[in-house]
Amino acid sequence: MEPNQQYDLVIIGAGPAGMTAGIYAARAGLSVVMLEKGAPGGQMLNTAEIDNYTGFETILGPDLSMKMFEHTQKHGVAYAYGNVTKVTDHGTYKLVYTDSNEIYQTKAVIIASGAKNKRLGVPGEDELAGRGISWCAVCDGAFFRNQDVVVVGGGNSAVEEALYLANIVNQVTIIHRRQQFRADQAAVNRAKAHPKIVFELDAVVERFNEENGKLKSVTVKNVVTGKTKELIAQGAFIYIGLLPVSDFVKGLVDMDEYGYI
Repeated sequence: MEPNQQYDLVIIGAGPAGMTAGIYAARAGLSVVMLEKGAPGGQMLNTAEIDNYTGFETILGPDLSMKMFEHTQKHGVAYAYGNVTKVTDHGTYKLVYTDSNEIYQTKAVIIASGAKNKRLGVPGEDELAGRGISWCAVCDGAFFRNQDVVVVGGGNSAVEEALYLANIVNQVTIIHRRQQFRADQAAVNRAKAHPKIVFELDAVVERFNEENGKLKSVTVKNVVTGKTKELIAQGAFIYIGLLPVSDFVKGLVDMDEYGYI
């Protein structure tokens, strides 16, 4: 197949890195397109509040995403849906393939494809994804208004999204495999002070349990005592880290064992 699009530069991804690159490329006079398989913003879209971003004391993730995207559009950066499946290097030009049969010919490629959420890999997770299990509190929190939910993880994302959910749901239980958190102490202190947030520490998820096709409860195991218990929850939000989105350049660039370039 012949390429049906031509640009000086193709940027794979329209998160903050991709959008920033697009602005500078356009200002340099290049024809540039950002390919994104979701909405502009990347992981920012899944974040309720972003604190201490320079110029903003606090701002909603979707709002900052839109401000960045509007900035790219003022400079004429092209934006297109594109789930990139492969990049090939032909010396003076590269070809970028998407699963919608678009082929982009370009002089250079910037990979800003970001990362995707890790999964726990426990029974019930795949079956109940979208039916009680989510990786985005901002997207799905409203579905669980006045219900009980769990948040799995101990980093900033887990704690901050638990604080966001606590304003919507009846109760949030943070499940974390150790006593100490990776999250900022300020965020942890706010969570500990919140009347709707409780903690299940030294604990891991053993399985997600369903009833009538939806999440009913979460079985957790204490890693110190070995005892298990069942937590009633209509929603579960998983924040245990990220994996790079880089399969489409496997073999083309050097990567470590986890897929990071």
